[in-house]
Amino acid sequence: MTLSEDGSYTAYSKEYEEHYHSTRDGALHESLVKHVIPAFNVIKEDEVNILDICYGLGFNTLATLLHCKRNFPNKKLNIYSPELDTLLVKSLENFTYPPEFDEFRDVILTLSREGVCKDKNISIEVFLGDAREYIKKFENKFDIVYQDAFSPSTNPMLWTQEYFADIKKSMKQNSILTTYSIAFATRLALYKNGFFLYINR
Repeated sequence: MTLSEDGSYTAYSKEYEEHYHSTRDGALHESLVKHVIPAFNVIKEDEVNILDICYGLGFNTLATLLHCKRNFPNKKLNIYSPELDTLLVKSLENFTYPPEFDEFRDVILTLSREGVCKDKNISIEVFLGDAREYIKKFENKFDIVYQDAFSPSTNPMLWTQEYFADIKKSMKQNSILTTYSIAFATRLALYKNGFFLYINR
């Protein structure tokens, strides 16, 4: 584990030779500021379908639960998240999360052990496998997509024009995709698939 700037811990992937989050921004801060808050500033529906690419350490999913519990306690959340690293997901019950996530300890344990967690307000599915194949099963489904795979330079398969075409098919018409990447190739692939591009400041 690596301590990040906001006091939350992240981890380092030897396979991709990158941290799961910016150690400068902080793991929790990055999830909230780059993904969750911008998305929910746009999407106002009472029931929201979210595609979280990729589950990783679970920060985007857990930060979504945190943000909505604080601000939209009656909102229904359906979160679908592919993750290729099965061993990582199984290990997360022992990960040191920030205290803000303490109230979601049961969610963390259930997802780590069973991959599915449901109650009256949330439905979360962690799919263990290839994100590229997983997204092809959905059409006109998602209000929000968190595009949070490892960077285009280390994981280019999840940033191609063809990949974003499948993402676009899985999204509703008035939906939003968030990402940390502002690489030209990323912006071009999104643009060619009909996305309108904005920088969140």
